Amino acid sequence: MTKADIINEIAETTGIDKKDVSTVVECFMKSVKDSLLNKRENVYLRGFGSFNVKHRAAKTARNILKNTTMVIEAHDIPSFKPAKSFSEQMKNGK
Repeated sequence: MTKADIINEIAETTGIDKKDVSTVVECFMKSVKDSLLNKRENVYLRGFGSFNVKHRAAKTARNILKNTTMVIEAHDIPSFKPAKSFSEQMKNGK
């Protein structure tokens, strides 16, 4: 499912214009990104899941094609953890 599919489905379900739905979806995604990138705050959506910032430590890696080693710097990455109720629904096939 793409963002366009989500916008179409919400517009059909609610009867709201696609342009307005698109604006809301874009603002939602911008808010989540802003919380994670700039504020370093986790985003919790009860019953759905949480978007978290995870820190990856620096590590040494090997390029096996060139037989060299390189250092991968420490960095933060976004992650998603589904809510327990959401995971249970997936397991039960509902």
